Amino acid sequence: MDTEILARIQFAFTIAFHYIYPPLSIGIGLIMVIMEGLYLKTGNKHYEVLTRFWLKIFAITFGIGVATGIIMEFEFGTNWAVYSRYVGDIFGSALAAEGLFAFGLESAFLGVLIFGWNRVSPKVHFISAIGVFLGSMFSAVWIVVANSWQQTPAGYHIVGEGFNARAEVTDFWAMVFNPSSVDRIIHVWQGAFLSGAFLVLSVHAYYLLKGRYVEISKKAFKIALGVATVIALTQLISGHSSADGVAENQPAKLAAMEGHYESNSPANMYLFGWVDNENQEITGVGVPGGLSFLVHQDFQEPVTGLNAFPKEDRPSQVNAVFQFYHIMVSIGMFLIGLTLYASYLWWKGKLFDKKWLLRIFAFSVLLPQIANQVGWFAAEMGRQPWIVYGHLRTNEGFSQEVSSNQILFSLILFLVVYAVLFLLFVYSVNKKIKHGPYDEAKNPDEFLKYV
Repeated sequence: MDTEILARIQFAFTIAFHYIYPPLSIGIGLIMVIMEGLYLKTGNKHYEVLTRFWLKIFAITFGIGVATGIIMEFEFGTNWAVYSRYVGDIFGSALAAEGLFAFGLESAFLGVLIFGWNRVSPKVHFISAIGVFLGSMFSAVWIVVANSWQQTPAGYHIVGEGFNARAEVTDFWAMVFNPSSVDRIIHVWQGAFLSGAFLVLSVHAYYLLKGRYVEISKKAFKIALGVATVIALTQLISGHSSADGVAENQPAKLAAMEGHYESNSPANMYLFGWVDNENQEITGVGVPGGLSFLVHQDFQEPVTGLNAFPKEDRPSQVNAVFQFYHIMVSIGMFLIGLTLYASYLWWKGKLFDKKWLLRIFAFSVLLPQIANQVGWFAAEMGRQPWIVYGHLRTNEGFSQEVSSNQILFSLILFLVVYAVLFLLFVYSVNKKIKHGPYDEAKNPDEFLKYV
């Protein structure tokens, strides 16, 4: 296997593994703010206990997320030196802003949030919860801004030539608000909110099925269900807006997402299928002209196909892009149906009567995570062969001095270390969940009130 492919696999593995944790942190952060806000408003101790419980899981997730994210900054320099030189000024601005305005804010308030119980006033503690939540959201902003610039560069000029070429910022805010950044930030936030909400739904569905912490779990379940229902529905809007942006700025990616080859003809929207890239054929079930309607509001309007681009300027793994994109959409539609049905039962007063539904929620924690991962795979593989769209090709961006054996060795090492970290994460979170929200050993009388 050549050096470029190994470098891509290594970075894809490390960033995909890391991305398990930040969405959970953002989503749990939102749920904690709601829970603690309800505690301040109502004085109901259930909400205080829930906040304390989910804060423990948030802290574990945050810690593992930081540990798994550090390595990627080193990979930029070791495996992608040409790329790092090219985008250094752009990424330097965005990542410095993340450190100053996001990570610092989140870390400072996290200390108050964890250790401030009974040491600061309830209002100050609530403000710290908001600070941690906002810090996690701002962190996502700057990372997505940097990635979006790769997709739709803006606010820059190129200095130098060949391997010495690099992009310099000429307009910071044009760089930040590049054509794809806002849509992608909103979509990433929504995916994160769903990840956190479905973890809460899963844990408390498990408690309800076991008959443990019933009253407190019903409250937590309703909070998370409300968040999940609203976000699942609004993701349709951000997803459609993102697709419109891709159609305008990266038409080859959009064509790959639906396996559309004809250079200038109406395009179908497939529910599922299989793409034969060699023969430029797709087998599946779809809506004739559906993509044309989504993009142009006209079933007969042509959509630019892959054949409109030189072969070297379009994604080579069209079927993979197609499959990842459709898995993301399918999960999104399933989550909409699931949350709407559960919300209907809530309105009818029958939400907790359906054991089969609670079992689905108990296992549904995996679905937003899968959707987040495959969505990023579709976005990044659809950008190929460009590492900076239209400017720098991926095969020009990797380090020339690093051998394939060196990358393979480090990849195996990362697999082992990350597997250990993942097992540690699962063990720690599982231990907290099995222990439950209450510490009966310290306060058995108080505990018995909530069982």
